Amino acid sequence: GLWPDLRRRGSLLEADRIGRDGIAEPLPPGALLAEERRLFYVATTRAAERLVVTAVRAQAEDGDQPSRFLAELGVEPQPVGNRPRRPLSVSALVAELRATTVDPAASPALRDAAARRLARLAAERDEEGYPLVPAAHPQRWWGLAEPTRSSVPLRELDAPVALSGSALEQLARTCSLQWFLAREVKADEPATAAQGFGNVVHVLADEVASGSSPADLSVLMERLDAVWDGLAFDAPWKSRQEKESARAALERFLRWHVMERGEGRELVGSEHGFDVTLRAGEHAVRVRGSMDRVERDAQGRAYVVDFKTGRARPTGPEVERHPQLAVYQLALREGAADELFGGARPRPGGAELVQLRLGAAKRDGGDTLPVVQRQEPVDRQGEPAPEPGDGTGGDWVGELLATAAARVLDERFTPSPGQHCTHCSFRASCSARPEGRQIVE
Repeated sequence: GLWPDLRRRGSLLEADRIGRDGIAEPLPPGALLAEERRLFYVATTRAAERLVVTAVRAQAEDGDQPSRFLAELGVEPQPVGNRPRRPLSVSALVAELRATTVDPAASPALRDAAARRLARLAAERDEEGYPLVPAAHPQRWWGLAEPTRSSVPLRELDAPVALSGSALEQLARTCSLQWFLAREVKADEPATAAQGFGNVVHVLADEVASGSSPADLSVLMERLDAVWDGLAFDAPWKSRQEKESARAALERFLRWHVMERGEGRELVGSEHGFDVTLRAGEHAVRVRGSMDRVERDAQGRAYVVDFKTGRARPTGPEVERHPQLAVYQLALREGAADELFGGARPRPGGAELVQLRLGAAKRDGGDTLPVVQRQEPVDRQGEPAPEPGDGTGGDWVGELLATAAARVLDERFTPSPGQHCTHCSFRASCSARPEGRQIVE
């Protein structure tokens, strides 16, 4: 602050100058100085035991200078060249006392004295009985209480565990803590522009598949223009760049949508919602979700297509063991799409990831077509049909479902560090990260 403050007082309309005899003259500088001196005197007389007055002297001549009132205290000011050991505040005092009580290098007498002072601060109350220094009470200290457990279970133990196909890999393979904070606590960050990009492309692809919009790029771009400004981008150039990417993605989708893809495949469902219960060991897992696209070939087999709009794509082995696609195929075996096949139970013919943002290799049609990654049909245990002599075995999808269900029922959500930590929204709440550890660690 500034003391003395010799700036003119008053409001915008200067109503304070209205007096009995008319408009009064503003106070002269001398009167303002006398008023400031009286206020300074009142402030100094409020100390009960000790008065500490501090001021700042800048090195530059035109910088801040100590108040002239310091010379009127009758005490020679002591210059302090270094920063104090701690800030002159109550919170800093409490922090220093707390640190002293647990400092192994401090003497027992010093630790005891620090604890007594903390107790004294914690006991101080104002006129209404409220604590003056609540931070001094151990009940307010983080890290001392034992971890709590909710009295209400996350899932009913006698009911199927409800999961989504898209969340299975995150829960069972990537990081169960990330799944819990994002899916159950709903603490995820607001949708990003990249997520908005994907949502818009998915909606337009569904409109074309359902027949509500023609398979015409100019029409789709008009629909895109109508909603594009609602996406929040960091800069105008980024918005223009992403819009060109969206145009390319839609163009790839349209070419892929109308092309002959062999085996006489035809569209039977778009954004098809499903709700089935799968057995996974001793657990029952209720899988709910939506398939971007369901197709049928000439032999009546069902294919699930999942559109992706990200920049990264999984490897071939990762696609073969892709949990979301495999769960979709198992859901087909349990009747998730029977109504699309006239009530009959179709055999899965496989599943595909269609990467709309990524152009295909030249041998696969070139950049104007999307990258298509295929997963072979899985059997009832979730195992891809092996090649002769392959030697593979094991219900890998069932094991993933069982692992995910067990973690949800046991409420064991532990962090699993990896490359996914780079873009995780919960690093400050993760014990595996330096910034997320408890303050007492």
